[in-house]
Amino acid sequence: MKKIKTLICLFLGSALTACAAGDTSIPDTPVEHLYSQGHDYFSQKDYEEAARHFDEVERQHPYSIWAPRAQIMTAYSFYQADKYDDAILALDRFIQLHPGNRNIAYAYYLKGLCYFEQMSDVSREQKMTEDALETFKELLYRFPNSIYVPDVNVKLKEIASHLAGKEMSVGRYYLKNKEYLPALNRFQSVLIEHPHANQSSEALYRLASCYTALGMLPQAIQMQSLLTYYYPKSPWTLKTKQMIQKYTKEK
Repeated sequence: MKKIKTLICLFLGSALTACAAGDTSIPDTPVEHLYSQGHDYFSQKDYEEAARHFDEVERQHPYSIWAPRAQIMTAYSFYQADKYDDAILALDRFIQLHPGNRNIAYAYYLKGLCYFEQMSDVSREQKMTEDALETFKELLYRFPNSIYVPDVNVKLKEIASHLAGKEMSVGRYYLKNKEYLPALNRFQSVLIEHPHANQSSEALYRLASCYTALGMLPQAIQMQSLLTYYYPKSPWTLKTKQMIQKYTKEK
């Protein structure tokens, strides 16, 4: 009996605590008013509360014309709050449910931005950079005439340089440790996969360095020719020329 009384007291105590804390759920509200509340919170930069209200629009009024735009605003609110994973989940849901919506291109664009904002330093794993690349490429494929294309193209160049930087970092490590074949693979991948990246001229120089170290002088000279043609004023072009001259003199 004593144990039962104790359990009842514990239950009542927890119930009273819950009542004191207050019910945080949003009561059923007309859709226009609910959406307006979300917009007000967004204007006040209370993005998490805005996301909660926009999400509630879909929950309470799933078949209203307000539901699709509320989904987009939920994702955008999460994006502004730096809650990128939540934003991506909301955008994936929107893309799945509303493939023909007028805001579908924006959904892909915002999803790409979520990955883009999470790109890490080139010394670290580049999963987010690769996801940003794939999302933006899909946007360009599906909506080649959208208003987001110019900005996406700018970001794709930055992504290419980022991924090329990762390859260069690994390649330099192999080259430093005289592991020339894996170094060659890394530097070649920069030129093949990211030919317009900022690191292209250095990649050619590093390739010439690998070929020279392996005694493959014709290939090294070919790298010098490419540098001279495409990057005549680059310091990497001069360094390659000096390196090959030194190698030839010593031999």
